[in-house]
Amino acid sequence: EAQLVESGGGLVQAGGSLRLSCAASGATFDDYAIGWFRQVPGKEQEGVSAISMSDGTTYYADSVRGRFTIFSDVAENTVYLQMNSLKHEDTAVYYCALDSTGGGTVTAMYPSWYDYWGQGTQVTVSS
Repeated sequence: EAQLVESGGGLVQAGGSLRLSCAASGATFDDYAIGWFRQVPGKEQEGVSAISMSDGTTYYADSVRGRFTIFSDVAENTVYLQMNSLKHEDTAVYYCALDSTGGGTVTAMYPSWYDYWGQGTQVTVSS
């Protein structure tokens, strides 16, 4: 049973940066992916970025491409989301999630593909 713990959220001014961390434990799968989703009340959950823990392939939503970078420390089973040039519209609860059955594919992000979820961390960007 995998467990995910996020950290690194907080309050930042527009234009600033934050780094989120997702520590995965118990992830003994051969090929899997870890992704970041975000949720704003009243809106659909959005897949932000994902990384294959098998080959390092990455995925970015159009809304964050060029501003966010996802990378992993495989030895530590930790995935990071470096968020630069933050905008007010990036304000959300960010969740990391693990897809254990997709073979590490990150061609798209759908919440239903991910079977393990963290508790979420709040990111607030003041304008």
